Amino acid sequence: MSVTEFAPAKLNLALHVTGQRPDGYHLLDSLVAFAEVGDRVTLTQAPLSLQITGQFAAGLSPNDNLCLDAARLVGAEVAITLEKNLPVASGIGGGSADAAAVLRGLARMGHPLPPAPERLGADVPVCLHPRPLRMQGVGEILIPLPPLPELHLVLVNPGIAVPTPQVFAALPTKTNPPLPPFPDRPDLARLVDHLHRCRNDLQAPAVALFPPIRDCLDALDAEGALLARMSGSGATCFGIFADVGAAGLAAYRIGTVHDGWWITATKLASAPGAG
Repeated sequence: MSVTEFAPAKLNLALHVTGQRPDGYHLLDSLVAFAEVGDRVTLTQAPLSLQITGQFAAGLSPNDNLCLDAARLVGAEVAITLEKNLPVASGIGGGSADAAAVLRGLARMGHPLPPAPERLGADVPVCLHPRPLRMQGVGEILIPLPPLPELHLVLVNPGIAVPTPQVFAALPTKTNPPLPPFPDRPDLARLVDHLHRCRNDLQAPAVALFPPIRDCLDALDAEGALLARMSGSGATCFGIFADVGAAGLAAYRIGTVHDGWWITATKLASAPGAG
């Protein structure tokens, strides 16, 4: 038996850091959605192993990976092939999304989903359910959001890996206000207006540590993004554009100037089961 699962890129449309527990874990309040670009995992019944292919396979160890940890968590013997299409350590949940895809695939093969999947990483629970969600706590509290309008996006990464702990350590204030109330069934204009009233609290410290992130944001703004923001702890940034043509043109124009960046035009992925 063989199954394949898509591991979509996770986007933090907003990310507020609202506190820090005594054990050091940060408390978050985040609006999370998923894009139509991502990695792909294929599982086959066989002794546990991992093969990594794809554009960003270089430098990843087949012996130390969250995909293997996910399989071990449920006691599964499975050969995993990971097609790595997303940049590594880039703020779009690649490793967590891959682990969550392994768990979803194993569930299809008869292995129940494990309790407390956040043991694998704070983003794993939200990536198990790739649909628009409000994520709170240390990632274990998930609240469904109303349907989002179609979003045409450009994702940009300057080709640098950003260590998440370093960004959190540089955050000057750990107790910031939570997200404002989310509007009911917003259209594009209302959603963008709401997001402008939100933040990514990690953006400023990440930019200070890794200035090329600012270059990404400036490039998206220069192409007319309705909103440009960093996702997660970086370095990937996203821009929301008015329509598919504007997003495609922006991606093309940014790529002509920054040929070493990872750039893609995409849109929000449909929630599982959506028409």
